[in-house]
Amino acid sequence: MQSLRASAFIIAAVLGVAAGLAGALAAVVPARAQECPGNPDVLGTSRVLVLEPGTPTKIGVMQYPQTLPLADKEVVLTFDDGPLPPYSNQVLDILAAQCVQATYFLVGQMARNYPAVVRRIYEAGHSIGTHSEDHPSGFQKLPLEKLRQEIDDGIADVSAALGDPQALAPFFRIPGLARTDAIEDELAARSLIVFSSDTVADDWHRRIRPRDIVQRAMSRLEKRGKGILLLHDIHAATVAALPELLKQLKDAGFRIVHVVPAATDQIEIAGKTVRSARYFGGGATLTSIDE
Repeated sequence: MQSLRASAFIIAAVLGVAAGLAGALAAVVPARAQECPGNPDVLGTSRVLVLEPGTPTKIGVMQYPQTLPLADKEVVLTFDDGPLPPYSNQVLDILAAQCVQATYFLVGQMARNYPAVVRRIYEAGHSIGTHSEDHPSGFQKLPLEKLRQEIDDGIADVSAALGDPQALAPFFRIPGLARTDAIEDELAARSLIVFSSDTVADDWHRRIRPRDIVQRAMSRLEKRGKGILLLHDIHAATVAALPELLKQLKDAGFRIVHVVPAATDQIEIAGKTVRSARYFGGGATLTSIDE
C-alpha cells in the first residue's frame, strides 16, 4: 500500500530555469515584525531567501563544504521529526507570536497521523520539506528498495496531508544526518535539495534542560556568527526553551531568514505535470495543470 501511495506522489521537480542565474538569489521582503500590530519588539523575519537554479543541492557545513548564503547574524530556524501534538502546535504559537518563519522537515507517518497540524504549519507560511516516512534508525544501512520507499512514502504522506503536492518544498533532511553517497544519489534523482545543518542545540537529548538548549544554540551561533539551526518540534524541552531562545537571538542582534524554493517548479503527480508560481509566506498562487 505504501508503494502505491508513493507512486502517486513522486517528485521529479525541475526548478524553473532563469537565464543568467549562477547561484542562490536572496529576495528581500518586508520584515515580519511589520505584520505584528502592537508588537514592535518581536524578532520577526528579516527576509526571504529563494533557492534559485544554481543553488548547491547539498547544504550545511556540519557535513558539506557549502551552506546557505547568509550574512553575518542571519539564522535559519529548522524543525525536524514532527508533527506531534501538543508540542508542534505550541511551537507554532510561539513562532506566530514573534512573527518568525521556519522550515519544517516532516516525517511521513507523523503527517499521516496529524494532517491538521501539517496544514496549520503550511497555512502559517512556513516551508515544508520531508524527513523520510518512518525516521528509521540506521537510515544509512537500509537496503536500496527500502531506502527508496522511505523517501517516496514520506513525500507521498506529507503531500497527502497538505492536500496539495505542489505545496511541498523540494527539501529533504536525512534522518540522523546519516548521509551516504547512495542516499544522496537517490535524493538527487528526485531533484531534492539536501539540508544538513550548520549547528544544533542538542534538544533531542534525554533530560536536557531548556536553559541548556538556549545556551548551546546561542554559543554555537555566536561562534559561527550565522547559520542554519536544527531543532525539533516534538519535545517539551524545546517548547519551553523556544521563547527565551528567540528573545536572546533578538537581543544579540540576530535576524531570521526564511528559506523557500524557487517560485516556479514542476512536479509530476500520477502522470500529470503541475506547474505552480507561489509566493511562500504570501499566499498568492498561480497554477496550471498539463494533462
